[in-house]
Amino acid sequence: MAIRYDSPFKGRGAGSNPDNRFEQYSRERVDDGWDSLAQTEQAPGTTLEVDSSRRVISYNQSPDVPFDRSINPYRGCEHGCVYCFARPTHAWLGLSPGLDFETRLYHKPDAPEQLRRELGRRGYTPAPIALGINTDAYQPVERRLGLTRRILEVLAECRHPLTIVTKSALIERDLDLLAPLAADNLCRVAVSLTTLDSRLSRRLEPRAAAPHRRLQTIARLSAAGVPVSVLVAPLIPVLTDAELEALLEAAHEAGACDAGYVLLRLPHEVRDLFSDWLQMHEPLKAEHVLNRIRDCRGGRDYDAAFGSRMRGTGIFADLLAQRFGKAYRRLDFPGAPSLDCSRFRPPREETPQLGLFD
Repeated sequence: MAIRYDSPFKGRGAGSNPDNRFEQYSRERVDDGWDSLAQTEQAPGTTLEVDSSRRVISYNQSPDVPFDRSINPYRGCEHGCVYCFARPTHAWLGLSPGLDFETRLYHKPDAPEQLRRELGRRGYTPAPIALGINTDAYQPVERRLGLTRRILEVLAECRHPLTIVTKSALIERDLDLLAPLAADNLCRVAVSLTTLDSRLSRRLEPRAAAPHRRLQTIARLSAAGVPVSVLVAPLIPVLTDAELEALLEAAHEAGACDAGYVLLRLPHEVRDLFSDWLQMHEPLKAEHVLNRIRDCRGGRDYDAAFGSRMRGTGIFADLLAQRFGKAYRRLDFPGAPSLDCSRFRPPREETPQLGLFD
């Protein structure tokens, strides 16, 4: 059961820290008669811990995504997007998909070194690596750690093709790496854009870049020669779907060469977190939003079936697809170029430092 608060935590997307689905017991706040439920609790600060996993490249066989491998430099995401489909992954760490997901972050300090070893293994066959898919590789902590940049340096050295999805302007820092890669058809970027309404964005995705700043990022990437797409994700029925055409037009004007969209997904704990968010921020629209979502999910809050989980089914989902297709054709997006896997070269072996008497 979600632990509800009268008001959301400032600067955080989730308004609660529910027990994860693997816990044996669940907690519930109870009024003891001393106005304890009315007391305002402090928003938790961000902590950073080490991820001890032994591999950095994750492989998948999903027919719904255009890549079979990815790298996620971070677990958890400080952007705090309340709708994030990756929130339930924190349950595997024994943590809450709520506030824990956006405050208790994990990183792998030796990820670049591990990546060199994996790319150098005999028989490795290159294919585009998707960087920052589960959680944003350019979330705020990256500004201090530079882990994503170090991974990019390894991929650039190996001439390995890659794609990036982000909603952060911090990616502009790495244009000195991305632009040369793009010139050799080794890099594409997608910028996620949910709404053009800055007030709504601040509540939905409190620590991500503002909508106008993401459009500037699209423009700057495009001007530098980096193929950049816009990903309208998630498209939220009733709340943001009316903006679909305007989002595509704004991105196209900024220089986006391609576009896509993903219907809101509410797996596991995300369902209750998003429902709570609606009650706190959009109470008059809450039931309408949830009913439209169910219309697109066969009457359920979520359907994880391959082939439909990204777009939904039913009349309303079909209408969204038709609107997107019509706007895409009218704007005449040229499309993103294919990436070149033929330039790959295994990483060089690092030369050990010799001692005085070696």
